Amino acid sequence: MERVPEPPDPVELATRALRHRDRSAHEIAERLERAGVDEAARAEALDTLARLGYVDDGRFAQTRAQALAGRGQGDAAIRFDLQRHGVDSETADAALDALEPELVRVRLVVERRGATPRTARHLFAKGFSRETIDAALGDGLASGDAEAV
Repeated sequence: MERVPEPPDPVELATRALRHRDRSAHEIAERLERAGVDEAARAEALDTLARLGYVDDGRFAQTRAQALAGRGQGDAAIRFDLQRHGVDSETADAALDALEPELVRVRLVVERRGATPRTARHLFAKGFSRETIDAALGDGLASGDAEAV
């Protein structure tokens, strides 16, 4: 008689996924689903990991937002990334609120790169708002040129 392998332990699978970096609850749930873990077992595993502090979307969102801001990303790009990872809007808002204001981050880039149309295009591509770019570069330079992107 052929022996059927035991299904993998959902908590063990999830902790393996967390071994190298923090992940959102949504990402862990997706990994468990791909591994064939049923919905009830996924929910139980996520609840256990959340209670133990291994899965925390607030911490994940804050850490991820800080890393992306450090790489020169604007608020819109950071929000998009967090939503792509399954972070809800309220948690994403809190993570963005904890960052240095977007205008401060834009001004640092402008100091480094100069107030040029090329800088405006760069900032626009990095997910900074038009209002922030306008405030940092001046209405004429940023608005007219960023649209050409």
